[in-house]
Amino acid sequence: MRESSSSFDISRIVRELAEMKGARARKAYQPHYEQIVLRLNRKGISPTDLVIVSGKRVYLSKRDRPMPSKPSHFAMVLRKHLNNSRLISVEQFGFDRVIRLIFEHGRGKLSLIIEMFRDGNIILLDGQDKIIQPLTHAKFASRSIKRGVSYIPPPETFDPREMKINDFNSLIKESNHDLIRTLAARANLGRIYGSAVCHLSGIDEKTMCSSLESNEIENLYHSIKEMLELLAEGDSSMVWMKEQQLIEKWNMMISQNSIDEISSEIIEIAPINLPYLDEKLMIKVSSLSFAFDCVFGSHDAAAYIRREEENLQNSQNNQEGGEKLIRRATQQRTAIVRFLDRAEVSQKLGLSIQDNWSHVESIITQFNTALENEGWDGISEKIYEIPWIGEINPSKKKIIAYLPDEDNDPGASITLEIDKTVHQNAQRYFEEARNLKNKAKGAELALINTEELRLREEKRDAKNMSAGRLKKRVRSKKLWFEKHRWAILEEGNFLIGGRDSKGNDIVVKKHLTSRDLYFHADLHGAPSCSLKLKDGLIENDNPSEFVPEGVVSLILSQTLCPEFEDAREISESCLIEAAQIAVCWSRAWGGGGAASTAFYVRSSQVSKTTESGESLSQGSFVIRGKRNWFRDLALELGIGIGIVNGVPLPVTGTPKTIQKKFPRWAKISPGREKKENIANMISKKTGLSHEDLLSCLPPGNCSIEDYGLMNQ
Repeated sequence: MRESSSSFDISRIVRELAEMKGARARKAYQPHYEQIVLRLNRKGISPTDLVIVSGKRVYLSKRDRPMPSKPSHFAMVLRKHLNNSRLISVEQFGFDRVIRLIFEHGRGKLSLIIEMFRDGNIILLDGQDKIIQPLTHAKFASRSIKRGVSYIPPPETFDPREMKINDFNSLIKESNHDLIRTLAARANLGRIYGSAVCHLSGIDEKTMCSSLESNEIENLYHSIKEMLELLAEGDSSMVWMKEQQLIEKWNMMISQNSIDEISSEIIEIAPINLPYLDEKLMIKVSSLSFAFDCVFGSHDAAAYIRREEENLQNSQNNQEGGEKLIRRATQQRTAIVRFLDRAEVSQKLGLSIQDNWSHVESIITQFNTALENEGWDGISEKIYEIPWIGEINPSKKKIIAYLPDEDNDPGASITLEIDKTVHQNAQRYFEEARNLKNKAKGAELALINTEELRLREEKRDAKNMSAGRLKKRVRSKKLWFEKHRWAILEEGNFLIGGRDSKGNDIVVKKHLTSRDLYFHADLHGAPSCSLKLKDGLIENDNPSEFVPEGVVSLILSQTLCPEFEDAREISESCLIEAAQIAVCWSRAWGGGGAASTAFYVRSSQVSKTTESGESLSQGSFVIRGKRNWFRDLALELGIGIGIVNGVPLPVTGTPKTIQKKFPRWAKISPGREKKENIANMISKKTGLSHEDLLSCLPPGNCSIEDYGLMNQ
């Protein structure tokens, strides 16, 4: 499946984007280096994301997509200038792969240019088409893309929509290539649509243009016009599958809203029918944006997570990270070359002063004589009349003089101290050359140390990777569920519990909806827990290649269990798991028993309202109505190692669930070892944060059975 968009694709996408006219631009994001997402709000429809993958594709999507908590510089510029502006126009430059989005707000108009050729670019322009900020600065033969300059569009390409029969006739007859190359390049159709034209006309695409008859050229021309009419008038798009039996599977996946499972089976998408592909394998879809979203949506939505997973191998938070050491070594090599070059120049100037001894002595003597007679003010008025002296610096008692070249004209410039002799001035240059050479030697020693440090870092990284250890990362912001106790169930659903009395109140008030269930161990002081119906973790279908073996890449989801309206419909085994985890988070863990009891109720049964004359302490609730009990619950938890939205985290649950989901895991049971020691041991072996491990372990002493978590 091709990734780059053609001019045909851009033409249809522009029409689809035009339907968003009147939408307000909200926040802009840069989830990956090459991807920009602009959120658009149009009255009457849910927020829609304009996804721009630089140089590849542009489309509209309504997918859930994780976004960075801190926007990039380019995203901040877009937010500053485009926030709350209204989309008023969408244009394509000719038939080129360039789109202009025009926005309007109280301060005037702005344009967002999307260039889709080569590596692509995204450029924000003001009302006068001056560049406010490009995604990437670039320089070409005919134009420059940088801040402050006027935007110049790329050279205009051939537009087949305006082509007449005589133009096409000349284009074909002047070509020295075969038909497909001529249609793809000179007629600006691209190879895919060039092949479609050849197929419609019944002419072999390898035919040399010089051998075509007039009727064949006319037939080709009418085929192109027919395709362009379909492009201009059509609304739907086409998708081609690998095999016939996949079409039935497609229809089933569409009804279940799980199209990502079959996206890898799509071999081509296009805004019009491609006659050289099998029509039996073709499926008509509502729009080209939908087709792009089917094929690339899952991959593009995971862009931020993919970037974070890549950073695990090259963390900028690591003070001696590989990238930082490489940059340092590059700077040191540059400094060495610069020092040696400057030393060579100083050495040559010192020798030139010695070679032109009499000339320099004459300049110093004459200047000092004039200085005695006329002073600095008098000399400064006449200095420009003397060709051998350039500038004077009275405060430092220095002058810039010129040495004679081979024609005895002013050549190389030198700085002379007028109160020093010729020999002393020459020695100053020799001394400067020695100092620069010493600096170069110091930089060489520093470079050796940097290279040794980099090699040690690479060896340590290789050792850590082979052992399955992750790089520790400093995080400025935690994920929302980390403020509480949390675990996952077999379907990926979250169980969220309070860490203290205040946390219990927050869990019930903020994270216990009408669709969720309330769990509580049958012990005083146990945490209030919420089994989330829709929120949880699912496995990432597009993990980065840098995720270590045995570590599971996970992403947050708010669309779990779409077929259920209430958490009571979740399987009995999930409810038992939630009750078991609630018990493990209570003081039953350190009570010496092997099992305990818990219950669940609906959220409507949980209240802060007491009977007359009664009161409740912080974190306590009144439960009214029938309770659903679970007894003889085992006191044991499982802990696995995962990467959640790009962040390495320990993930807890019952041993049954953790064992099924994580190749590397361990079982935690009540024991005699302090949980701080357990957390420290796991942290050293896995690279997980000690703080994160402490927060996920039960409240008391533990014992651990390792199943690959620490010894892969």
